[in-house]
Amino acid sequence: MRTALVALYGVLAPLLAALLLAAPPAAARTDAAADVPYATLTEVTGFGSNPSNLQMYLYVPESVTPNPAVLVAVHYCTGSGPAMYNGTEYASLADRHGFIVVYPSVTRSSKCFDVSSPQALRRGGGSDPVGIKSMVDWVLATYDADPKRVFATGISSGAMMTNVLLGVYPDVFAAGAAFAGVPFGCFATTDGSEWNSACANGTVTRTPQQWGDLVRGAYPGYTGPRPRMQLWHGTEDDVLRYPNFGEEIKQWTNVLGAGQTPVSTDTPATGWTRTRYGGTGDRAPVEAISLQGVGHNLYAYGTMGARVLTFFGIDGQGPGPQPQPSGCKVTATTSAWSTGLTASVTITNTGTTAINGWRLGFTLPAGQTITNGWGATYAPATGAVTATNAAYNATLAPNATVTIGYQAGHGGNSAAPGAFTLNGTACTTA
Repeated sequence: MRTALVALYGVLAPLLAALLLAAPPAAARTDAAADVPYATLTEVTGFGSNPSNLQMYLYVPESVTPNPAVLVAVHYCTGSGPAMYNGTEYASLADRHGFIVVYPSVTRSSKCFDVSSPQALRRGGGSDPVGIKSMVDWVLATYDADPKRVFATGISSGAMMTNVLLGVYPDVFAAGAAFAGVPFGCFATTDGSEWNSACANGTVTRTPQQWGDLVRGAYPGYTGPRPRMQLWHGTEDDVLRYPNFGEEIKQWTNVLGAGQTPVSTDTPATGWTRTRYGGTGDRAPVEAISLQGVGHNLYAYGTMGARVLTFFGIDGQGPGPQPQPSGCKVTATTSAWSTGLTASVTITNTGTTAINGWRLGFTLPAGQTITNGWGATYAPATGAVTATNAAYNATLAPNATVTIGYQAGHGGNSAAPGAFTLNGTACTTA
């Protein structure tokens, strides 16, 4: 099984690079932070209680904001903190949005996180969750980070740990995003084994109440708010099989009191089905994305990081709904060569009020895949794309324009998109 994980995660697909933006005022650093260079992956030692001897790697962007958010990015089996740093776009997104990224790293031979022992599944019980919480505490104290904006995300073993962290420390984490994982407690063993074949094969099923009770039992007596959860899974996952996706949905909808019936269902990209529970919009209590025909390495099928940040609410858009323009116009042109193209997109606010924070929606012609972009963050790379403003061009005054662009590969159709929406409002095209 570990051989399969090595093959699947040996190389993560290249992801869109973030633009370099003007830096906001930097957060004050304590003496402990003085030894951590900005914009460099750095190992931190002596960060606190660490019963399983994890390593802590830290990325602090040069443009870190005052009271920054903290994102814990948890690696897959056979991986490491540096591999997660190099294989995902969270550091470049931190450059854009000013949050801090913690990359925990396993030192045991399997390089898998402990999501199975009784110690790991109980608050303060020991093992990996205790060490990860110590890393978070160190960052909160050292960088005066915001304790209400601490988040976790992970892939495979890291997704399982994301489930565990949200269950064991609901008072620490505000939300999580789990890619190809299993429910909290599904991998539990009592014989010291790290692997649970029944869970991995998707044969462990429980009622929503039973799954929810496992989470609540990790921190008995806790009555505070519970973290929101975003779940991702490929239908052809042959390592942690697809039925685990449905069991995760059962668990977290029960924990959050969201009900089993989706409030909304849509298709944000070709082959994706997104269901939201307990609310609509980008920050519903539970959001679940199923990727049709995709295997375990689903993170290679698009720039997921920007969507994670949107769910967390740390993408610069703020907690509320985006302003609706009273009018907008978009002009799009392409310049193509044999297998690629460059697109220029000019957005004009034709309304009478300023737009503070925008997202431009459009659908790429079939066969086109974005490989690079500027002036905005683009996600996903194919199909129905959302371009989200950069920090420096977030405000569009009446009659003001902003030009963004991207490079894309194509399979013969090099046309520009034909229709656009700005914050959900249809724009005229020219």
